Amino acid sequence: MGTHIARLVRTPNPSLLLVLLSLLQLAFVSFGDTDIDNLLTFKDSLSNPSSLSNWNASISPCNGDIANWIGVLCLKNKIWGLQLESMGLGGLVNIEILDAMPSLRIISLMNNNFEGKIPEIKKLGELKALYLSNNRFTGDIPDNAFEGMRSLKNLFLANNAFTGKIPSSLATLPRLLVLKMEGNQFFGRIPDFKQNVKVVNFANNELEGPIPASLSNMSASMFSGNKNLCGPPLEKCNLISPPPSPLAVPSASPQPPPIYKKTISALQIALIVISILLLLAIIATVIFVLSKRKQNSGLLNATDDDSSILPPNSDDQEKKVSDSGGMMKRSDYGKLIFLKGEIDRFDLHDLLRASAEVLGSGNLGASYKAVIMNGEALVVKRYKQMNNVGREEFHEHMRRLGRLDHENLLPVEAYYYRKEEKLLVCNFMEDGSLASHLHGNHSVDKPSLDWRSRLKIIKGVGRGLTYLYNELPSLVVPHGHLKSSNVLLNDNFEPLLCDYALRPVINQEQAHMYMTAYRSPEHAINGRISRKTDVWCLGILILEILTGKIPENYLTSSYDSNTNLATWVNEMVKDKRTSEIFDVEMRGTKNSKGEMICLLKIGLSCCEDDPDTRPELKEVVQEIEEMKDRDEHELSSTIGEVNAIMSSRNARDGAFSSFNR
Repeated sequence: MGTHIARLVRTPNPSLLLVLLSLLQLAFVSFGDTDIDNLLTFKDSLSNPSSLSNWNASISPCNGDIANWIGVLCLKNKIWGLQLESMGLGGLVNIEILDAMPSLRIISLMNNNFEGKIPEIKKLGELKALYLSNNRFTGDIPDNAFEGMRSLKNLFLANNAFTGKIPSSLATLPRLLVLKMEGNQFFGRIPDFKQNVKVVNFANNELEGPIPASLSNMSASMFSGNKNLCGPPLEKCNLISPPPSPLAVPSASPQPPPIYKKTISALQIALIVISILLLLAIIATVIFVLSKRKQNSGLLNATDDDSSILPPNSDDQEKKVSDSGGMMKRSDYGKLIFLKGEIDRFDLHDLLRASAEVLGSGNLGASYKAVIMNGEALVVKRYKQMNNVGREEFHEHMRRLGRLDHENLLPVEAYYYRKEEKLLVCNFMEDGSLASHLHGNHSVDKPSLDWRSRLKIIKGVGRGLTYLYNELPSLVVPHGHLKSSNVLLNDNFEPLLCDYALRPVINQEQAHMYMTAYRSPEHAINGRISRKTDVWCLGILILEILTGKIPENYLTSSYDSNTNLATWVNEMVKDKRTSEIFDVEMRGTKNSKGEMICLLKIGLSCCEDDPDTRPELKEVVQEIEEMKDRDEHELSSTIGEVNAIMSSRNARDGAFSSFNR
C-alpha cells in the first residue's frame, strides 16, 4: 500500500499539472505584464522613491481587495487607487503611465514634493477623486483641463503655486462635490458652478469680482484672503455707477443760441426738469433696493430656488380655507402653531419683519437665521419636500415632536403649515454645527476640538438617540438623518440633535434620495432600512469625529462600500497603521490613545454591513458611557496593550481581528 501511494506521488498526472500551471500563469499575467510594469515604471520616474521599497515585481500588488504594495488601493484584484501621501516623493507626474491603468479611480499625491505644471489629467476620464494638495505644482491650468471628466467628485489642488484663471471646465463637471483650491495664486473671477457642489475653498488667492450666487451659502472663510472678492457671504459689492440717462442734460458746453432765439422755450424747460426728476428717481430706487439687498434682508425677501420663504398674500390663504376645511380654525390658518409654552410668543408678521440671513440651502430645504423684535435669534427651516403628507397627519406628528424634551435634542418651538411648504422654528445655536468644528478653518479664537470635547459630544449624541428610541418606538428610524451637520453645539460643547424624526413627513422619493438612513448598507443591499440603521449612522459619526474626515456617504446619494469611511479605517487597521487614522488636529490625546482606539472599535462595530451583526443602540451607548479620559498609567497607548484591550472586549472576526495580528 505504501509503495502504491509513493508511486502516485512520484508520477503526477501531466495533464493536471499543465492545467494548474496554466491557471497560475493566467492569474499572474494580468499583473505581470500590465499593472506591475506600469507601477514600477511610475516608481522609476519619481525622485526619492525609497518609501515604495516593497513595490516588487515578484509580488502581485493586489490580492483580492487587499493590497500587497504600500500606497495601492485594490478592488477585486484590480488597482483601484493610489494613495501616496506624505512619502517625500518628487518629480513630475507621468500621466501616460497612469492612463495605461484603466481601473484607476482615485489618485492621492498630497503632502509630497511633486512639481511642474498640472498633468494632463483629463486623459483619466473615469477618475473619481484627485488629491494634489501641498505639493510644488506651478503654472496656469488650461481652461479645458477637466473636460469630459464626468465621474470626478473630489478635486484637491490646495497649497501649490498654481496661477492664472480658475478653469471654466470645472463648472461643467456634473458630479463635482468637493473642490479645494486655497493657497495658490489664481486670479480673475470664480466660475458659476451650476452643479450641487457641497464644499469649496478658494481662500488665499488673488480672485476678484462677485461670488457666484450658487456659492453664496458657503462659509465666508472659504473665500477669505482674496482682496477683491465681494458679495455674499462676504461684504456686498460696490455699486457701479449707472450709465448716463439718455434724458439727462448734456455736459458739453452749449453752442451760442441763434440770434433769433433769445429765450429757451417752455417745452425744453419742462423736458429738462422731467429728465432730472426721472434720473433722481432712478438713483433713489437703486439705493433703496441695494440697502434692502444685504445679508440681513427680511424673511419675506429671502429665497432659495424659486419662491419667497413665506406666502405673500394672506387673503389668498383665507380663501383656500373655506374649501379645504380641516382641524385648524379659519382664524388660525396662516399663523404659527407653538409647541412649547416657555418661549415668548410671536406671530408670522414678526417673522416677516425680522432681519434674516441664509444659513444654508440643502436638498430638503433652506435654513434662515431670523432676529425678531425682542432680539431673540431663531432658525426658520423651510421644507418643500413634505407636500405629500396630509394636514391632520402633519399636525399630529408635530404635536408628537412637541412633547419631546431632552437636553440633547434641539426642540421644535413652532411650525407653520401650508400644503406647498412647511416651516419649522427652532432656537439659534451660536456655536454652529459639529461639522463646522470638524471641517472648518481653525484659529486661536476657534481651535480644533480636543479629545475630551469629542468624547463628550459622542456621549451626548448617544443619550439623545436613546431618548428618541424610547419615546418613538413606532418609528423604524427614530432619527433617520443623523450626520455632523445635524448635531449642533452649545457654548459648553453639549450636542443637540436636530432634523430628527422627520421621516414620516418627508416625501418618500426625497427621503430615499437625501436622508442619511437611505445611504446605509442594508438599503443598498436589500432596499430597506431597519431599527439598526441609526446605529450605522452613529458609527459613521464616531469615525468622522475620530478621523476628522468627511464621510463619503454625506456627499453621495447611495452607499458605496469602496468609498465608505469604515472601509478606509478597516484597511488602515489591517495595514497596522492605526495611529494614522486619528485626526491630526485633535488636541489633548497624549494620555488617551487607548480610549480613542476603544471608541474606534465601537464605531466600527456599528458600521457592519449586516445589521444583524451590529450591536443594539443601548449596548453601544452603555459602552460609550463607561469610557473615561483615563491616565496613561491606567490605560497604556502602546499598540501591544491596545491589542489586549481589543481581545478582552471579544472583538469579532473581520474588522477587529487586525488589531490582534
